[in-house]
Amino acid sequence: MGKSIVILGSQWGDEGKGKIVDLLMKQASVVARFQGGHNAGHTLVINGEKTILRLIPSGILHPHVQCLIGNGVVLSPTALLQEMGELELRGIEVKGRLRISEACTLILPYHVALDHARETARGKAAIGTTGRGIGPAYEDKVARRALRFGDLFDTKRFSAKLEEVLSYHNFVLQHYHGHEPLDFNQLLENTLALAAQLEPMRADVSALLANYRMQGKNILFEGAQGTLLDIDHGTYPFVTSSNTVAGAACVGTGFGPRYLNYILGITKAYTTRVGSGPFPTELKEDIGKHLAQRGNEFGSVTGRPRRCGWLDMVIIRRATQLNSLSGLCMTKLDVMDEIDTIRICTAYTLHGKKVTELPCEATDLAACEPVYEDLAGWKQSTLGIKTLSDLPANAQKYLKRIEELAGIPIDMISTGPDRGETIIIRHPFEQNVEHTEERT
Repeated sequence: MGKSIVILGSQWGDEGKGKIVDLLMKQASVVARFQGGHNAGHTLVINGEKTILRLIPSGILHPHVQCLIGNGVVLSPTALLQEMGELELRGIEVKGRLRISEACTLILPYHVALDHARETARGKAAIGTTGRGIGPAYEDKVARRALRFGDLFDTKRFSAKLEEVLSYHNFVLQHYHGHEPLDFNQLLENTLALAAQLEPMRADVSALLANYRMQGKNILFEGAQGTLLDIDHGTYPFVTSSNTVAGAACVGTGFGPRYLNYILGITKAYTTRVGSGPFPTELKEDIGKHLAQRGNEFGSVTGRPRRCGWLDMVIIRRATQLNSLSGLCMTKLDVMDEIDTIRICTAYTLHGKKVTELPCEATDLAACEPVYEDLAGWKQSTLGIKTLSDLPANAQKYLKRIEELAGIPIDMISTGPDRGETIIIRHPFEQNVEHTEERT
């Protein structure tokens, strides 16, 4: 029987999920995206060549892998076709290997217009969205007025639904935000013109996954953002508009939760965050700038600089709980190579009291002061090391302390951006148990 594993971020995103998904594709037959949209970029570096994927699952670079986009994803037809075109120019077959759930909510131009209008209106209180219409599209979904991928292929139905929802959004754009309305006929014509290119990829993703499982294929579920950006469990309201935790892999694809075998939390060796929101371990001085420069901490899709700070084990422990993580994959260890003393946040001080759990309210988290534990740096290169025992002794101590504080093992370590620059201690597809509680 094949195995089904989930790969997701354990922090605020940008942990390096794309590389790890791509690396594990050698032993997988299927990869499925289960949430988010084209607001998250996954960067893959293979033999020095960089590929940035936004909507299409990271397994697309492997010819043997079937790629699925589940119902939990919000889909921009224009963004998808643009990304497909970029890959096809490089000789990568997409259309025959990509299948999209008919239940995906569509992102259309009025969602983008609303996103920009709202962020502009918020001014300094802006949430920090990517401006790609993700939030407004999820709002339409929850309000049960969304146009879905399957609607594209019934012209009459699509036209009627579009007329109704556009009337509503144009009213808001005009009379609340003072923006020009969108033209119905132009939008209808432009969107339906894309349908013929997209129709070969429409599918019942839940049924496909059930069949693949019965065939004994290895299946990988790919998250788009980090755990702490989850709409319910993240640092609300500075979050994304979907559920990013492991449970969303089932909801966002129609795959039964009892069929999951292993959940891998991708964890950067330090902490980063894009946009607004509380960040207790943020470093605003030289070390923060050093991490940003060494780690090339700029958004692959937006280009926005990422805020950098010390590793925060309070949020890692929360991510472990929320996702029932089987193991961690530590990324960007090499970025820490030149630091004399490395700090780990083990708890917070809030209003004079020590707290070890993540506060629910963003205002409380913003008031938290980190409690640090200091470890000696290793001051030598770890770039490209492929064996755990070859890591400097102090780097091994750092990783061991992370395991102790997280309560789960580190099963993989990324020591560079290339696919091959990875230490695999325990392979997710090769473990014989569902959840490894401690290393034996």
